[in-house]
Formats: sequence, C-alpha cells, structure tokens
Amino acid sequence: MHSEKRGREFYVLCFFFALFVLFLYGPLSAILILAFQGPNGGLTFPLNGLSVHWFGNLFQQQAVGDFGGSFRRSLALGIMVMSATVLVSLLAGLAFRRKFVGATPLFYLSVASLVVPSIIISLGIGVLFQQLGLEPAWYTSAFGAHMTWTLPFGVLIMLAVFNRFSPSYEEAARDLGATSWQTFREVVLPMIAPSLIGIGLFGFTLSYDEFARTLMTSGTYNTLPLEIYGMTTNVTTPVLYALGAVTTLFSFLVIAGTLGFIVYLNRRQLKA
Repeated sequence: MHSEKRGREFYVLCFFFALFVLFLYGPLSAILILAFQGPNGGLTFPLNGLSVHWFGNLFQQQAVGDFGGSFRRSLALGIMVMSATVLVSLLAGLAFRRKFVGATPLFYLSVASLVVPSIIISLGIGVLFQQLGLEPAWYTSAFGAHMTWTLPFGVLIMLAVFNRFSPSYEEAARDLGATSWQTFREVVLPMIAPSLIGIGLFGFTLSYDEFARTLMTSGTYNTLPLEIYGMTTNVTTPVLYALGAVTTLFSFLVIAGTLGFIVYLNRRQLKA
C-alpha cells in the first residue's frame, strides 16, 4: 500500500499551528522555568541556581498572601458554579425543546450577559448587595456573578445538543412501557452525559480563573486569581511563580481527568 503524500498546504498549516501553540504557551513556560529558581533566586532571568525550594515554600507561612485559603475558596466556588451550571443548563435545554410563550426573549436575555463588560456586571452586583444591606461574599455575590458568565455557555451547548437529539429514542422507550422519568434516566441522560460533563468542566474552569467578575463581588476574602493579582505588587520572591506552576498543573489535571471520564463513559456505552 502506498501512503498518500501530504501536500505543501499541510506543512504550512502545521507551521502556523505550531506558531499558535508557541504563542499560547510560550509565556507560561517562562513562569514554569522561573519557579525552579534556587533559594537565592529572583523574579527575572538568568536563573540563580536550580531547585524546588519555592514549591516547598508554598506550604509555609507567608508574610504576604493566603495561598491555601484562596485556593480552597476558588475550588469551592468553582464546584458550586459547576454544579449549578450543569443543573440549570440541563433544565433549560429540556424546557426549550418545547415552544412556549416568551421563549425567544428569554433566550436572548439568558445570553445577553456575554456581551456586557465583565467589570460592569461585577460592579452592578456589588452595588446591588450593598443597597440591599447584604455583605458581598465569594459564596453569594461572586457566585451570582460567575453564573452570569458560565450559564449562557451551558445553555447554548445544551440547546445545540438537544437540537440534534432524535426524539425517536424516547418514543421507543415509551412504547416499551417506560415512564417519563425512566425514559429520561435510562435513555436521555446516558446519551447527553458527555455533554453535561463538558459543561461542568467549562463552568469550573471559567469560574476557577475568573478575575473581573470577582473583583467587586468577593467581599473580604479573595479567591485565588485576586490573591495572585494582589501579590504581584508585594511578593518579591519566585514563590509566586511556584504558585502559578502548581495552579496550572491543577488545571491540566482537572481537564485530563474529565476527558478520561468521558472516554470511560463512551467505552461503557459501547459495551452495553
């Protein structure tokens, strides 16, 4: 068998894709390299020694910054936003399968927050809480602000999923005597599960690193992005780079774990 020869266009596209990847991850590589500075290292090149000293320093008491607390708040907030986004997006997708009065205005209203500047939404929610006499906090006002960012994406994804979902599967299940709940649980949910997992991953990652919509709504305690930003003007050691490297690794682990779970579900469905 003779393999088909690739044309010049293929290598040109590969070259531009390599440039894109370099542009995307090139600046991140500098952070990762500087995180391995020696104990006497600074914030710029060249490296002054090579060690993992600053990674160990992350788990020690810091003069400035609260790494552990801000990470736990961002993690908890991300899980809250992820769960709410998946649930509401699923319900919205099921609702929009049928036409109802006001469906079109409601759809445009649900995605309108995507075109509003994030800092304006953050400011508006923060002012609203103050006017209501409520204290802004990362688990209340920041949660609402993040939902204005993640929910429109989740709704759009679910609408696309159900737009190509054939109702014949549900009709077959009902013909076999399944109730509405059994049809949803045994037929619909397994088929849309990968999409729901994708929405959950999308919601978690968007919330985990959101800065602008958290700025005016987090209250007294910072989330991790706000903590990192605040530390850029105070911390003068590579511990900040170590923190960036660890959080980046955590993000990639979350993505890899989610993709692995989707592959597991697909293989399970094929065996069933």
